[in-house]
This record gives sequence, structure tokens and C-alpha cells, in this order.
Amino acid sequence: MSEVNTVAVEKFLAEPDAGAILDVRSPAEYIRGCIPGAHNLPLFTDDEREQVGLTYHRLGREAAVKTGLDITGPRLRSYVEKVEQIADQKSVRIYCWRGGMRSGSLAWLLSTAGFRVLRLDGGYKAYRHYVLESFELPRKIFILSGPTGSGKTAILMELKELGEQVLDLEGLAKHKGSTFGALGEDPQPPQQLFENMLAGQWRRFDPQRPVWIEDESQRIGRRMIPQPLWEQMRAAPVFFLDMARELRVQRLVNDYGGFPVEELAGGVTRVKNRLGGANARAAAEALERGDLAECCRILLSYYDKTYRYGLSRRDQSRVHPVIPTSIDPVENARLLLKRARDLQASLV
Repeated sequence: MSEVNTVAVEKFLAEPDAGAILDVRSPAEYIRGCIPGAHNLPLFTDDEREQVGLTYHRLGREAAVKTGLDITGPRLRSYVEKVEQIADQKSVRIYCWRGGMRSGSLAWLLSTAGFRVLRLDGGYKAYRHYVLESFELPRKIFILSGPTGSGKTAILMELKELGEQVLDLEGLAKHKGSTFGALGEDPQPPQQLFENMLAGQWRRFDPQRPVWIEDESQRIGRRMIPQPLWEQMRAAPVFFLDMARELRVQRLVNDYGGFPVEELAGGVTRVKNRLGGANARAAAEALERGDLAECCRILLSYYDKTYRYGLSRRDQSRVHPVIPTSIDPVENARLLLKRARDLQASLV
């Protein structure tokens, strides 16, 4: 029999050599949110978990334990065999909701089968406390702002290639943040999983170096940026890409020209009330005749007003314009870095 070690969240996450992470909660619990990368190996189905819980409330702990044994007893071999398929080595990390009987039982079984087991003290509940506390950690933030079509996401990726710290909120949220933001994206993750992935990156950032983040609304599609992080973002200096409209039209045509017309038309319909009837009809007609550039110009008349209004609500002393002359993200990333470094030098 191998040893079972029960460890706190930081050690549990910091031990990748300890093997695959196993989430033994029910499928419904797992779907709501899990530790990123965890495999679901439920000790009970959703219905069985409810059955054990009802037994506990009606008849007490001992009766609930026996009900659980009746359910899991015939499956013990299958649990071991499933873990053998998941784990490359004979090492696993395991958690349940509170670090109680479910993870304890499976940890005992796997250790009996020769696995080295790390068990999460306090379970997923302790991990979620750790996640939410992460967003209170201060980081030096630079906000990359700019009207629709500025290519902010592509510039962020170039900044990352240049060795900068980058938090890609839209990438984590699987949404580009606009009415057309779901086009070409996978389904959005549950809110908890979004926060869990976000916290993992946030804690790894060097607090002595800036983190570049795209200017966002607090809601990205259906996902919400956690309030403490949002407040840090709102207080951060902003580098505003003041890019000419025709350059942005060119960029948008390049980015969206490959999508089916009916999907683009659906986006126009969703902003019809905000565009106004005449503009919405003109945008739809431009799409129908294949003039995506004209459609973009009409849409930008709305989006630019919205973006400028949002920018006006920031402390203007912390807004620093950057004027690109092309849509090349490499060139614009270098231009942005020079502006940021000049600003930092002037403050020293």
C-alpha cells in the first residue's frame, strides 16, 4: 500500500509531478466548475449523490455510509482501471467538495492499488476560496484600449511573443467581447471555470513587471470579470490606440470576411435597436450585396460612440494615446512598448 498525503491548495497545485488531477464529485458539480485540467471520476452519479444525501438527513451518517458502500462496492475494480488509463505514472492528485469521505475513500482505494496519492485538504471548497482571494493580489497593469477594429487581441499576442506578461481575458472567456464576439469561438466556459483559469494565470505573474490586459466591459459575453480584478483594471493606466477608421475597416474585413453572411447578419440584427432602423437596414443591405467594408463603416458609427463614451469616464490623466499608421500587429506592438517605456522613464 502506498501513502496518502493530504496537502493544502498551493502544494496540491504546485506538484505537477504528483500526477493527474481527479475530481471525484458528481458530474453536475464538475460541470459547474473544476480545477483546470482535472478529470472527472465521480464516486456517485448525480442521482446517487442525492440518494446518499437524503439517507443522511433522514437516517443519519451510518445509514448514509452503508448506502454509499452499496452503490460503490461493485465498482471498486472499475475505478482503479479507469485511473490506470488516466494516470501516466502511479501518482495522482484527488479532491472532492470538502476533502471528506468521497476523496478519502477513493484515495484509500488507489493507495491500496499502489498509487501515490495527494489529497486536497478542504477539497474544491478550499480551492475556490484560494481562487477568489487571488484577485485581491495587486499587480501592475497596463490596459490596451482602442476602438473596434484596432486589432487589440493580435497586438496582445505579439506583446506576449516579445516577452511581455499578457492576460488574454477574451481567450479565457471564449468570446471577443462584442455583439459578434461568439463568432468562430468554442462555447464559453462556466463562470467558475473561467475564474479558476484566470486565477491560475494571475498568481503566476511577476508582480514587479506589468501585465497587459485588453480594455473590456466587466461582462465578456456571459462571463464576468471578478470585481477585485475589475477594480484594479479600472485604476490602471490606459494606452489608447487612436487608429484611423479606414484602417480599422480594413482590419475588420480581414477578420470577419470569412464568416457566413447569415451569421454576420445575425449580429447586425442584435444591435438593430442601438444602430437605429435606417442604419440597421443600410448595414443589412451592404451585407446582402457583399460590401462588408460599408457594413463595417456603418457599424463603427455606433461602436465608436460607445467606446469614446467609455473612455471619457476614465481618469484622462491616465489615458495615453498611441497613433498607429498600419494594421500590422508586430509594428503596433513595438510602437506600444516604446510608448510605455517612454512613459515609465518620464515617471522615474
